[in-house]
Amino acid sequence: MALLTLTAVLILSLALIALGLPGLWIMVASAVAYNIVVPGDHISWFSLLGVGVLALVAEFLEFSLSGKYARKYGGSRRAGWGAIIGGIAGAFMGVPVPIIGSVIGAFIGSFVGALIAEMTAGSTAGPATRVATGALIGRVVATALKVGIGITIAVWIFLAARG
Repeated sequence: MALLTLTAVLILSLALIALGLPGLWIMVASAVAYNIVVPGDHISWFSLLGVGVLALVAEFLEFSLSGKYARKYGGSRRAGWGAIIGGIAGAFMGVPVPIIGSVIGAFIGSFVGALIAEMTAGSTAGPATRVATGALIGRVVATALKVGIGITIAVWIFLAARG
């Protein structure tokens, strides 16, 4: 029964990741809780540490790729930071919208943050929009990577718990 509950939590956590919520950390916490609740040491400390490191890598990628893509599309460091800060602010502002608000907010925030940062640095509308589009693409790529890493973490935890 405990393995079934863990599996359900892992699947629900994957949906949370796609919605921009802390699904990765719920997965890691559920693995730790499984080890505490179920007698025996089912999930090794190596596995717990491994999924924790993967979760940290996913978070780093999520927050850095918007800025990297903004710079790849010709933006300044300022635009990169604008994309990162805008994405974080947008995710928080979008939370009141049910289900997908934080994802849409993060996408819009990355675009707007890079656009404002680039335009206040003296760029015209055309190049600034190109840079902001790059930031948006980076955010989408980061979200896809985070979901992929989430799938990896879920499978790792499930297999470790069975073992």
